Amino acid sequence: MSKAVIRVVAAVIEHDGRYLITQRNATAVLPLLWEFPGGRVEAGETDEAALSREVRHRIGVPVTIGGKVGEHVHDYSRYEVHMVMFACSLADGAVPYPATVADLRWVTSREFLDYEFPPADENTLIKLLGLMRN
Repeated sequence: MSKAVIRVVAAVIEHDGRYLITQRNATAVLPLLWEFPGGRVEAGETDEAALSREVRHRIGVPVTIGGKVGEHVHDYSRYEVHMVMFACSLADGAVPYPATVADLRWVTSREFLDYEFPPADENTLIKLLGLMRN
């Protein structure tokens, strides 16, 4: 029996050398881990439409979606996550807030190592930024 494949999109939002990361809610799957804002692509939805909807839902502001910056498939025990990351930007003056996430932070790429990410995100970060944990 083949595993379910979950397609997920994430926004890599960079501003002044810092990246926006959000913390999953305590009641979510993989609770309280950090990730780039985004979420699941619904049936019949484009990656960009899903990303636009999910980001606004999570951080309360719209984003401008740029090019694809990475793609990664991660194999969990019961399902597979196919993650696609896009470079995104906030509109001038837009101030994101934790609308439906536990928290959000602006961090440098070096500070990523201070936060715990789900395995799928972690592998994407390593590919994206060439980061390795000590």
